[in-house]
Amino acid sequence: MDWFSSILGEINTVLYSYVLIVLLVGTGLFFTFKTKFIQFRLIPEMFKLITEAAPKDKSGKKGISSFQAFTISAASRIGTGNIAGVATAIALGGPGAVFWMWMIALIGGASALIESTLAQVYKVKDDRTGLFRGGPAYYMEKGLNKRWMGILFAVAITVTYGFVFNAVQANTISIAFEESFGANRVVVGLIMAALTGIIVFGGLKRIVSFTQVVVPVMAILYIVIALVVVIINISELPNVFVLIIKSAFGLEEAFAGMLGAAIMNGIKRGLFSNEAGMGSAPNAAATASVSHPVKQGLIQALGVFIDTLLVCTATAAIVLLGDAYLQSDATSVNLTQASLVSNLGDWAGSFLAIIVLMFAFSTVIGNYYYGESNIGFIKESKNGLFIFRIFVVLFVMFGSVAKVQVVWDLADLFMGIMAIINLIAILLLWKVAKPVIDDYLIQRKQGKDPVFYKKNVPNIGDVECWTDDEGIEEKR
Repeated sequence: MDWFSSILGEINTVLYSYVLIVLLVGTGLFFTFKTKFIQFRLIPEMFKLITEAAPKDKSGKKGISSFQAFTISAASRIGTGNIAGVATAIALGGPGAVFWMWMIALIGGASALIESTLAQVYKVKDDRTGLFRGGPAYYMEKGLNKRWMGILFAVAITVTYGFVFNAVQANTISIAFEESFGANRVVVGLIMAALTGIIVFGGLKRIVSFTQVVVPVMAILYIVIALVVVIINISELPNVFVLIIKSAFGLEEAFAGMLGAAIMNGIKRGLFSNEAGMGSAPNAAATASVSHPVKQGLIQALGVFIDTLLVCTATAAIVLLGDAYLQSDATSVNLTQASLVSNLGDWAGSFLAIIVLMFAFSTVIGNYYYGESNIGFIKESKNGLFIFRIFVVLFVMFGSVAKVQVVWDLADLFMGIMAIINLIAILLLWKVAKPVIDDYLIQRKQGKDPVFYKKNVPNIGDVECWTDDEGIEEKR
């Protein structure tokens, strides 16, 4: 198995160090300039839209609201990577890596807006549940007329999120509880598998009910504990920001030789923490009932900012306001844990284990939905969906007790493939995204609550949910 892991490691080194970084950054910059920095210009609108209620359809039923769709994506986007990933970036790239994480989130907001807008444009109505679903696989088939490309993406995201990443998240939870409370990992795994089964067999409504409660609580608790650390060390905070900025450009003597490592680790951890452009969040974005596709695009761009500028920065504050990162060999969640303990005492280690549980388990649920949506794209099958759910539960159990180095390598490989396929697709579909965005901005400038119809954009392709009749259903 060592030879297999070695081969995967070599492939991932090339994939992540050269291909993906160039493609993700280049795509983000392209969309940023082409939209005239829309992810910054419309930040106030993002906060306004997130509280917008779901419009009713002709039967009077409400669909998934913008906020509920946002929490599904946040459940997957905000995970242990925000705790362990940031600590790893600092350990390997120095404090300057945090600056490059910020930059990549600001750029990536544009890619997130485009992919989620496209997911809304090409979403479909699920006859089984009566709710919407969609994502990259759907806009590859309907927008590019390339079903083979959609199936390739659907397989990649289903394996990556539905199985492999859920095993990794479960592993993180079981290890955290074993180290903090001496818990038996098998017992932890059985409990997690049972809880996962209850939620995933309950369907999408149960998923959104779970995530809309847990995700905000989870993020708020973690940010509060970070604020406590900041308040305790408030006099040192300006120095921390100076340290981050100076280190980002190799101007800090202690980290002068780490400029390349700071940029590389900051970009890598930033890109795969906020997931902008990777094609995961659009699956959640497509579920929302909104009057215009761009509304959900803006909300998902906000999700990128919250993930990196708030949650990841919270971890950076915890780590850099202590000195564990200078004195310890820890390079992952244990570094964040050591930093919390040095600031707040031993109780903080156990507290972090609970936070890890909340982050990771909500991620398991968000990951599951991405798999379910793409299973439906490949083929509508109740038996197939049932088998998928069984395997999700089994992988949660497996991850709770297993060593997952090879699993992580496989996850990186599938995630990289997934991102490349999606980025190519959204670049090709810019010709659709641009007029949809222009339509939104024109209506907004006229003082209207923007409403989208297929006829608004010529040559848009196979669109199911925005025809003249069905568009009325979206109108508030």
